[in-house]
Amino acid sequence: MEKDKELFISAVIVAAGRGTRMNMDINKQYIEVVGKPVLARTLQVFQDCDLIDEVVLVVNSHDIVYCKQSVVDAYGFTKVKALVAGGSERQYSVYNGLSEVSSGCDVVLIHDGARPFVKEKSLSDSINAAREYGASCVAVPVKDTIKTGDKEGFVGETLDRSILWAIQTPQTFRYDLVMEAHRKAMEDGFLGTDDAVLVERIGYRMKLVMGSYDNIKITTQEDLVIAEAIVG
Repeated sequence: MEKDKELFISAVIVAAGRGTRMNMDINKQYIEVVGKPVLARTLQVFQDCDLIDEVVLVVNSHDIVYCKQSVVDAYGFTKVKALVAGGSERQYSVYNGLSEVSSGCDVVLIHDGARPFVKEKSLSDSINAAREYGASCVAVPVKDTIKTGDKEGFVGETLDRSILWAIQTPQTFRYDLVMEAHRKAMEDGFLGTDDAVLVERIGYRMKLVMGSYDNIKITTQEDLVIAEAIVG
C-alpha cells in the first residue's frame, strides 16, 4: 500500500500498565527480550512503517522520564511526537493519547505496547480497511474449541469455532469516528474491553483484518519464553 500524501496517519501506542501479572518490579513494557525492551521492539515496527506519520506514546505517569530516556531517545524513535500520562483504565489512557494526536489526523491506529511482534503488513492492511470501512481490527481465527460456562461451573454450550476470532491490535479508525465513540462512552459511563466495542455501540461495524499468531500480548512470564522463541 502506497502512502496517500493527503492522508495523515497517527498511532496511539498504549504502554501505561504496571504488568502486575509478571510478578516483577519492572513494568512489562521495559523487560528485555533478547537484549531489547518489549516497547522498543513495538515502536520499531511503527518507526519503520512509511505509512505512519507520528506516534503518541501513552505511559504510566511515573515512567515518562525513564521511557523517554531509555526507550525513545536511546533507540532514536523520531516519530514519537509526545509521551502522555495514562489513566486509571486502558480506555482512559487511549482517550488521553487520542487527544494529543495532530489536529490534521485522518486515520489513527491504536496498539498495545506489549505486542512487539505486530507485522508491518498488519498495519497497512488495517489502515486500508479503515479507509474503506471506517473501522478495522486485526484478528486471527481461534484454534481452540470455545464453550460457555454457567454459574455452577458446567458447560452451557459449544460455540461455532468457524465464526470466532481472537481480537488483537492494532485497531484502526477514522479519527473523528473513534473520538465520537470515546466521548459517547464517557457520557454514558460505559467501560469497554477494547476500542472496537465503543465504535460498535454507536452503530458501526468493524472490518476484520487477518493478523498473525505471532502477534502475542506479553502479559505473563510464560509469554516471555514464547517471545524469545519468536525472536529466535
